[in-house]
Amino acid sequence: MPAVPTASWQDYLKSLPLYLLPHHAISRLTLRLTRLRTRWFKNAFIHWFTHQYDVNLDESLYRQAQDFEHFNAFFTRELAPGTRPIEGDACTVVSPADGHISQIGDIDDDTVFQAKGHSFSVTELLGGDTQDAGLFRNGSFITVYLSPRDYHRVHMPLEGKLRRTIYVPGRLFSVAPHTTRVIPRLFARNERLVALFDTCAGPMAMVLVGAINVAAIETVWAGLVTPPHRRQIEARDFTDSDIILQRGSEMGRFNMGSTVIVLFGEHAVRWQSMFAAEAPLRMGEAIGSAENPR
Repeated sequence: MPAVPTASWQDYLKSLPLYLLPHHAISRLTLRLTRLRTRWFKNAFIHWFTHQYDVNLDESLYRQAQDFEHFNAFFTRELAPGTRPIEGDACTVVSPADGHISQIGDIDDDTVFQAKGHSFSVTELLGGDTQDAGLFRNGSFITVYLSPRDYHRVHMPLEGKLRRTIYVPGRLFSVAPHTTRVIPRLFARNERLVALFDTCAGPMAMVLVGAINVAAIETVWAGLVTPPHRRQIEARDFTDSDIILQRGSEMGRFNMGSTVIVLFGEHAVRWQSMFAAEAPLRMGEAIGSAENPR
C-alpha cells in the first residue's frame, strides 16, 4: 500500500486563497465562456486546452476543434464506440469515470477518509438525512478525481433503479489533490448532487461534487441540475418513476471537471486489492464485486 500523501507548504499556498474567491460568480462566468460559439475563440481555446493538459482526442468520437459547437461540447465529449469496454458480469462493480482514485476503502461507522488528517461524515455528505446515511454505515466508498484532461461523463458502476436525489448547496472549492490535503471536510462543503440507487449490491449512492469552474452538473433523467445555485437542500423522490440505468451507461456529466464519490452498505462490495489512492482508472474497468448479490 503506497504511503498516504501529506500536505506540503505549497499545498497551503495554493489552497488557502480559495477561501477568499467568489466561487459561484467565477463559475457563472466560466459557464458563459465555455458556451461561446464564436468560432475563432472556441477553436483557439480547445487547441490551447488540448496541448496544455495533454488531452487524448484519439479516443473521442469527434477529433477536430471545429467539430464542437463550443468549448463545453469538447469538454464533455463523447467517446468513440468500443473505447471503454464494460468489464465483468452483472455484479462486477466498474469505475464510474476516467480519473484517479483520491481514496478507496471502508467507511468507519459514519466517517469517510478524505486525506491524512481530514475526514467527513456520510451524514453531512448526503445532506444531513440520518436515515439515508444509515444505509452506508460501516460500508465501502471510492472517491474518483476527474482531472482537466479526463473524459468527463459519469457512468453507472452497477445497474441501478433510481430511488431518490438530493441537491445540497455549498461552496465550490477546487477538488484538486492539493486542496483535498488542506481543506477540511472538502467534499461535504462543496455544492453536490446525491443520487441513491437500488442495485444487486444493495443501496448505492453516487455523489457528484461540484468545484470552482464546474459551472454545471447534469443527469440523464433531469438534465441540468445546477445552475441555478440554490440556498436550500432539495430532495426528489423517484421511487415510482421506474428509472433504471444499466451498468456502464451514462448517468450524468460535469461541465468542467470535478469528483464523484460512490458509497455502498456494509458487507456489500469487495474492492480489488490492486486499487489504492492515486491509482489511475478508466471508466468501465472492474474495481470490485458484490459480496452477496441480490
